[in-house]
Amino acid sequence: MNGVRHELLGEAHLTLPEGTPKAVIVLNPAMGVPATYYARFSAQLAGHGVAVVAAELRGQGASRPRSGRRTRHGYQQLIAHDVPETVAAVRAHFGPELPLYLLGHSLGGQISMLYATREHARTHVDGLVLVASGTAHFRAYPGLRRAGVLLFSQSAATLASVWGYWPGHRLGFGGRQPAMLMRDWARLARTGRFRPADADVDYEALLRETRLPVLAVSVAGDTRYSPRSAVDGLVRKLPPGVATRMHWRPSDGSRPGHLRWPRSADELATRIAEWTTELRAARPQRTPAPRQGPTAPPPTRVRPAQLRPAQLGPAPAELPGPARTPRTPAAES
Repeated sequence: MNGVRHELLGEAHLTLPEGTPKAVIVLNPAMGVPATYYARFSAQLAGHGVAVVAAELRGQGASRPRSGRRTRHGYQQLIAHDVPETVAAVRAHFGPELPLYLLGHSLGGQISMLYATREHARTHVDGLVLVASGTAHFRAYPGLRRAGVLLFSQSAATLASVWGYWPGHRLGFGGRQPAMLMRDWARLARTGRFRPADADVDYEALLRETRLPVLAVSVAGDTRYSPRSAVDGLVRKLPPGVATRMHWRPSDGSRPGHLRWPRSADELATRIAEWTTELRAARPQRTPAPRQGPTAPPPTRVRPAQLRPAQLGPAPAELPGPARTPRTPAAES
């Protein structure tokens, strides 16, 4: 796309529009999906004047070390450490006045929403977009899918605990993931509640108090992982009136589904950009907040000083591990 530039911000992939950005979006990927997979979608957002920082979830994509038997992290470490670190680095790079939004896909949406409940987000983030991101709770799925989600999620957590990590790159679901994260995900699937290991706050209570504007998007064709009912289930954790609910189906009638939507999401990028414009029009003047504090750890994994050109290339011809669906129905969230 003419005028769009790709660079690196530490491990994150920065896509810049031509001219001065109107806003910046921090994109958190789905389980097992590398940040580079969103290059085309990021360029489409940049075409609307929005800079995009596509972060790597810890242990996947370009993030090192890769998840395995020696890695120990779950939802809490991503929520309370990694996302604040990335947001702090983005704020340091772009300054305190540029509107900053989070965009999460699947697991990335769950992590982004839980981070949005924390004090750090209240002083740094202006809104949240969820795309194909729902609860993994088995009761949120229709019909016989419920039993499949419950059985698969609990089996995956058990295998990850016994094996030492989740070998999703071999089993066709979620890529390599630490056992701790898979247990957090399975607990959500079983109970419907966000109770990650090592949590320092009651996320369920904080979600009920969240006032950050949210755009929640379900995607046509996403019937296995984040169907409309699962997206609705996640949104119901928020106070009434906080979320704008949208179901996206391309005008050509296609059904891109849970993982292939970033390949053909120009219309969705337009709608997201419009939503951020609407929020900016109503946005009060931001009071700059201190860059460091007890809830804002200094950036270490993502360093603005590492900004350099990157050759991202087009979206991969074949999807990574998550593209292959397991024989047992399961929710990748």
